[in-house]
Amino acid sequence: MLGGMFLKEFGAMNLDFSNPNHKPQSVHFSAPAVFPRSVSQKTLKTSIGCTGVGLHSGWRVGLKLHPAAANTGIVFRRVDLIGGGTEIPARWNSVTDSRLCTVIADERGVSVATVEHLMAAFYGMGVDNALVEVNGPEVPAMDGSSWPFMFLMECAGLVELQAPRKALRIRKPKSFTNGTKRVSFTPSQGELRIDFEIDFKAAAIGRQVCSFGVTSETFKTEISRARTFGLLSEVTALREAGLARGGSLENAIVVDGDRILNDAGLRHANEFVRHKVLDAIGDLYLCGHPIIGHFSGTCSSHADTSRLMQQVLADPQGWDMIDVYDDTPAAVWHEAQPLAAMA
Repeated sequence: MLGGMFLKEFGAMNLDFSNPNHKPQSVHFSAPAVFPRSVSQKTLKTSIGCTGVGLHSGWRVGLKLHPAAANTGIVFRRVDLIGGGTEIPARWNSVTDSRLCTVIADERGVSVATVEHLMAAFYGMGVDNALVEVNGPEVPAMDGSSWPFMFLMECAGLVELQAPRKALRIRKPKSFTNGTKRVSFTPSQGELRIDFEIDFKAAAIGRQVCSFGVTSETFKTEISRARTFGLLSEVTALREAGLARGGSLENAIVVDGDRILNDAGLRHANEFVRHKVLDAIGDLYLCGHPIIGHFSGTCSSHADTSRLMQQVLADPQGWDMIDVYDDTPAAVWHEAQPLAAMA
């Protein structure tokens, strides 16, 4: 470390010990020339899997994450069906239901539900391409957050691919309002920014607000561990509708008025609104690229985000695709003229 500091401060000395009349000449280095580096697409280094219970189906489901080639995107494959080869791209034009979770399906109606927590983990890890195999109709809930999926990807490792990463940049404001629910996108610089507000009658939740610039670090430390939640008063109605059959205190926060029924309590004081941010990130990644824009949600749902993104993508003048560059480029030192030549 000291040697490096010495070179940058005083320059390198050219010495010829065989010549007693030699006068040393300093060669200095100029200030660093900064060159932004294009970010490459990433995929998993190796395959990895887990098992868990589907939050809404209640089925025991196996999940495997596999590497995929550049420009593949995230693709889900149902391997429990006859033939075992049905593939569903994780894109907005595959979304078929967004009541309490996001469901994607192919043209024949073969579907995978509750993809948003896994998609949010892919976004937070910067994974552009992966094949997701599931042997059931739903992604397992795990603990109700994105953290277990991030842990899987960290264990598998990531590799760069020989293709540049692209981002979808918001160019024009768009919004969608549904009663008291509202979502919007406006242009911003450098990253995805999310503001979210919720307001529940249940006293244990109440009104909560948060705002994040979504980087890999902030996603991991501030968002990824926020769990899905539900009201005890709604559980019966949800199960009669065929939903929340696998929900439990192991994979969701359950609220009863002013009480939180989970023995361990909350991971964040405002964990509820943080999970809404997590959901939004997972849903937004169905555009297939990281987003540069400012997203705002007020008491909104998966369905509202879906309607907003349909508006955004339907207007070719409202967005464009750009290469992603590293915001902390390496400095390159250039050799300058010797001091004698500069005198």
